[in-house]
Amino acid sequence: MKVTVIGAGSVGATIAYTMAQTGTANDIVLVDINNEKALGEAMDMIQGAPFMGSVSIKAGDYPEAADSDIVIITSGIPRKAGQSRLELAQVNVNVMKDIASKITKYAPNATYIIVSNPVDVMTYVFHKVSGIPEHKIIGSGTILDTSRLCAEIADIYKVCQTSVNAYIFGEHGDSSFAVWSLANIAGAPIDSCKDMIRFEKDTEFRDLNKDEVEDFVKKSGGIVIGRKGATFYAIAASVNHIAQCLQKAVDTPMAVSTMLHGEYGLEDVCLSTLAIVGKDGIVGHIDLKLSDEEVEKLHKSAANLRSVIDGLEL
Repeated sequence: MKVTVIGAGSVGATIAYTMAQTGTANDIVLVDINNEKALGEAMDMIQGAPFMGSVSIKAGDYPEAADSDIVIITSGIPRKAGQSRLELAQVNVNVMKDIASKITKYAPNATYIIVSNPVDVMTYVFHKVSGIPEHKIIGSGTILDTSRLCAEIADIYKVCQTSVNAYIFGEHGDSSFAVWSLANIAGAPIDSCKDMIRFEKDTEFRDLNKDEVEDFVKKSGGIVIGRKGATFYAIAASVNHIAQCLQKAVDTPMAVSTMLHGEYGLEDVCLSTLAIVGKDGIVGHIDLKLSDEEVEKLHKSAANLRSVIDGLEL
């Protein structure tokens, strides 16, 4: 599989490295306005290729993206500590419009994964300016928030992260929310887990304070940025997962940002619900039976994004 990553900063470079390391792609092109940075990242990775398997990693420009199966867009001004994703909007919209006009000429048949923040707004803009079919556009959305949620729940109940079934819906940002009504561990409803999970050795669980967990999920990205300057490992793993699911014969549900057409009563906005990802991109949606409170939160999240979109110059 050929993958082009646009943006060779911390996120883009780590995504490329993760794909090379896991064998997700065997032909990787890095494109960045700072070509020297892209050349350095590609050189550093390819010199480790003897331990990764057969892989081509190179820096190039947009023409080198021709015949890409997947294009991942990470470019944009990075979020600073204390800055909301939505404050980045217009600056990164202009970056996205410029990228879309260049990349789609060379990779018109690729599936596009949008990672640039604010990701739901950037996904919406790419839909409107690129000419790429809707099902071929996936915003990374709340797949990272969902991963953070599952990791925290797993830590509370001392179980494997993959056994937790829980999702974050809405905007990848402050108006997101956990779908607690359907959260479970191996089928056990989340509110019953403390009574249902029993280890042979006495094990004490932390209390599951839902508000505190959601607050942690929303703030943890900022905490990481404050401590180390950027977040990139977890988002790289998340995007690599999306790319791997685009290769699989079995379609996979995940919380990613897509254009909505009536789901939960919402239209003409991109945010995360449960989409089904397969070889053709977005192949369907799963309309979960949310509680009334959760539907209200989803509408508030959509309104939050809509207010930003309405103020943009597209």
